[in-house]
Amino acid sequence: MNRSPKRILLATLAVVLLFAACTPVEPTQDPRDIEDQIATAVALTVAAQNTQTAAAIPAATNTTLPTQTESVPPTPTLVLPTATPLALPTVTPVPGGGSGGVTIRPEYACDIIRRRPFDNEIFRPNDTFEIKWTIINTGTKTMRGGLDLKFHDGELLTNISRVELPEMKPGDQYAVAFDGFAPKKEGHHVMVFIVEGGLCYPYTAIKVEK
Repeated sequence: MNRSPKRILLATLAVVLLFAACTPVEPTQDPRDIEDQIATAVALTVAAQNTQTAAAIPAATNTTLPTQTESVPPTPTLVLPTATPLALPTVTPVPGGGSGGVTIRPEYACDIIRRRPFDNEIFRPNDTFEIKWTIINTGTKTMRGGLDLKFHDGELLTNISRVELPEMKPGDQYAVAFDGFAPKKEGHHVMVFIVEGGLCYPYTAIKVEK
């Protein structure tokens, strides 16, 4: 245990006095010198005590923190929806021509053959002529009776604007004929009819010149 400053001071004074008693008698020492010696001894004692106290204090030790391990989130798994194939309608293939290909025939359709007059045939203003169309059922189903063949677009080159068609089975033909007339105006003139339902478009195209 460390001595208190008071006890150290008393011990120092005793040593000094003992030393003075044992020393041969010399000329009387100045009291001021004696006080200075005592003060110096006290200061040295206090300094030594402070050094011992500082040595007794344990040095602070830095504690290393444990290394933090960062958790890695799992990689997400991409899930794609499964596509459902569409159901396509079934078509009936028919043998094609000599090329070996396959032609898809619609259920309801028609075509025009043996048309008169020929395309861009020339007439004079106000000339009359005969219009002929032969309609053929090119579909795979029967065209019911009563379908209209009627004026659709262009210039009406006849007095007839509507004809009722009979029942026509696949491959059947039906010819229509009516009087036509050339307009007074020169130029190119086209008349377009339609079979009800848009099955086909009979037409007549002529030129008028003087």
